[in-house]
Amino acid sequence: MRKIYTIETSNFEQDQLHFSLNDNEEKLQLKPAGQLIADSDDFAFVYLLDAGEDYHYLRFPLSSWENLVHILQKKENPILRIGEASIELTNFYDELEMLVYNIEGNFNYGAEFVQAVEQHFRAILAE
Repeated sequence: MRKIYTIETSNFEQDQLHFSLNDNEEKLQLKPAGQLIADSDDFAFVYLLDAGEDYHYLRFPLSSWENLVHILQKKENPILRIGEASIELTNFYDELEMLVYNIEGNFNYGAEFVQAVEQHFRAILAE
């Protein structure tokens, strides 16, 4: 069964960004799928997590985009903490960078979403 997790908390440990996933399931077995997509309807970026027979979605809503800018500035993949376990979200940086540049000026994503991305990621797009 496909699940959607929304990132709500994050912190920095040794200058590396860690996102937290609080879930009640004891044996949550998730692996990074290495793919990030844009959800322009809900103003979010969504990272795919391999859960074996299905994919789960890790949503990064507008409220977390400041942290996504940090990822692009540092050129590092973030870490996802699930209980006591930590996994690197592989390919996150590359996928996010590609998406942000692809969304810039591309109104196929919808004008409001494009404007939000251009505003939040302007420091990256101006480089």
